[in-house]
Amino acid sequence: MAAVISIVGVSKSGKTTLLEKLIPEIVSRGYTVGVIKHDVHGFEIDHEGKDTWRLRRAGARTVAISGPKQVAVMKQLSEEMDLELVAGHYFDEDIIFTEGYKRELKPKIEVFRKDLAERPICGDRDNLIAVVSAEDVEVSVPVFRPDDVKSLANFIEERYLKSRKQFRLVVRVDGKKLPMKEFVQEFVIGGLLGMLSTLRGYRRPGKLELVLNLDDEKE
Repeated sequence: MAAVISIVGVSKSGKTTLLEKLIPEIVSRGYTVGVIKHDVHGFEIDHEGKDTWRLRRAGARTVAISGPKQVAVMKQLSEEMDLELVAGHYFDEDIIFTEGYKRELKPKIEVFRKDLAERPICGDRDNLIAVVSAEDVEVSVPVFRPDDVKSLANFIEERYLKSRKQFRLVVRVDGKKLPMKEFVQEFVIGGLLGMLSTLRGYRRPGKLELVLNLDDEKE
């Protein structure tokens, strides 16, 4: 599962602005990024009169709208979904940033402004790992300036991305990567190498590429 880091802070502290700068810096280093926005007041992305709105109103609990380049799923809930369950829907990301979720026990980076609060809202017990502030702050974790995104990205990369084990096996179906647990990867790799080792001229490769054409259409 991708690393999850929560960007927290009081309202108007600059959480979204920080993410707007941080995300492209992380992406430029070759990592894929996902974001989860937490809205404690509730939200609505469907619009009255649209087909999806009409189908949900007809009684469908879950409605998805899918196109060539994006998909959106709307699901009615009886209670708020745990962050772990939400993050579990992110299959291809190396890291997931959440905006909010200050009560969850995920690593947190707090955006702090002294004109909005006397002190940071998070402490060591809240799994605080860093603070972003234009002012000096007395905390036991690193403090980064809002305009020093590269240093913050270095901190995140060293602590949560570089040490993550890279997938030994990546399976893509029509271009989409499938999630695969480590023991399944090892099982498939072992079986494939075992079969190939029986072929004449086989040498154990450093990298193996296998392309399957499963198109059943006949000319």
